[in-house]
Amino acid sequence: MSAHRFSIGEALSFGWETVKSNIGFFIGLLIVAFLIENIPSMISQFFQSDYPFISALFALASAILGMVVQMGLIKVSLQFCDGTKSKLDDLLATFKLVGNMFVASILYVLIVCAGFLLLIVPGVIWFYKYSLFAHFIVDKGLGPIAALKESGVATQDAKWDIFIFQWVLFFINVAGALALFVGLFVTVPLSLLAYTYIYRTLSGGTTGTVQSSVANGSAGKGQGVMYVNLGY
Repeated sequence: MSAHRFSIGEALSFGWETVKSNIGFFIGLLIVAFLIENIPSMISQFFQSDYPFISALFALASAILGMVVQMGLIKVSLQFCDGTKSKLDDLLATFKLVGNMFVASILYVLIVCAGFLLLIVPGVIWFYKYSLFAHFIVDKGLGPIAALKESGVATQDAKWDIFIFQWVLFFINVAGALALFVGLFVTVPLSLLAYTYIYRTLSGGTTGTVQSSVANGSAGKGQGVMYVNLGY
């Protein structure tokens, strides 16, 4: 496979332009996602002392819904990446993939933990190598093992690139949190969209719509573009 090459600047520009054009939608999306994930957890804590069985049921519901919401956020990001707008109810549109996501997540954790037991370095490499498995599950409906394998192929020459990119996103979200947490309404969806852009690039998907969308904005005219090609 030829070396992958992606632009951090273009990915962030796509995220920024998309969020800026749909800020109301993304604020509503994050609020709904927060409520879906946390209301069952709050109910679970309320019943924890007197009704542990009911508490356990709501805790389980919270875990399942949390996984569904995370996949839903990926689905929404994929739709915007492909040039189509999304709806709030898309947050729950991936419910049928919960089983695949759960098994793949367990396998991912086991693989990374095994790597860390092998003198740490393999764990770090495998963490980034298989980090796109959730996108493959949501985008292509792959099973757990197939999604992990596809992630390994897609990131073959880009593990160091993704490492740098994730740290860039980390500092962007720290800045959002420092802005009285209000900034997270911008930085969180920006990060999701930018990461999905990278997924599309590394997986060989069509990004023509994304590039043209960015080109229409001020960030897409060649300004601040940072190319990364430091693959293992």
